[in-house]
Amino acid sequence: MGDPQPGILAELPAASRYLFFSLRPGADLDAALRELAAWTIDESLVVGLGAPTIAAAKLRVEGLRPHPALVGPGVAVPSTQVGLWLWLRGDDRGELLHRSRELVDALADGFELDDLIEGFRYRDSRDLSGYIDGTENPVGEDAIAAAFGPGGDSYVAVQRWVHDLDAFEAMRPEQRDHVVGRRLADNEELDDAPASAHVKRTAQESFEPAAFVVRRSMPWSDPHGEGLVFVAFGRGFEAYEALLGRMVGREDGIVDALFRFTRPVSGSYFWCPPLRDGRLALGL
Repeated sequence: MGDPQPGILAELPAASRYLFFSLRPGADLDAALRELAAWTIDESLVVGLGAPTIAAAKLRVEGLRPHPALVGPGVAVPSTQVGLWLWLRGDDRGELLHRSRELVDALADGFELDDLIEGFRYRDSRDLSGYIDGTENPVGEDAIAAAFGPGGDSYVAVQRWVHDLDAFEAMRPEQRDHVVGRRLADNEELDDAPASAHVKRTAQESFEPAAFVVRRSMPWSDPHGEGLVFVAFGRGFEAYEALLGRMVGREDGIVDALFRFTRPVSGSYFWCPPLRDGRLALGL
């Protein structure tokens, strides 16, 4: 038994840095993991270990596996599994930059930085399309039950989605509402939304069993584009995989209308260990 990492359910910050690491060939993984285990973890940092790290360290984590690659009619979801994920959270981008430099250096014995994404909060936690993100998130005790196992650990799926905002803005306002399944003006769900609407594709209570996850996504932007860092925590990956499978049309051939203006370009799974005395319980 342990305590959940507190940053998972904390309010979304103004700014985020997502760091993705691969294993450094021939490096000292044990030393890097001992460094990780010595950190004091608070709301400013969430740590996730991927299957390559767990396998190399000969640790046992039930249910951890690489992110799957999926295909549907005209769409594809890639797998770009890496070994370690750090989610840095705060209000000052400069402070996050300096802290990320320190953490990259501290882990250099075993890991090398593969990718870095800067995220930010847009208005009242909206996607760059303007629609509120995470409306159906469970809250309170329901969020705890959805996000954490009995031991206080969590599993997280992380994807980078790239938006084509020109294509989205070329749609009429009612077309945009039907893509999402909600009215932009008041966030109300549309009774007449098509079967392809994102809200209908991902209605968590419509699955058997219900597919509840806790989404903690944030927009990103850089000189190469913009989109959403999709982050979904759960007790395992079954709920997330049910949602993603329906989005690509595995059940009925109907593809989620979001794919009309956005697509995922990465996908990784991570295990977020519980804490004991404020530190990661890695069982080293």
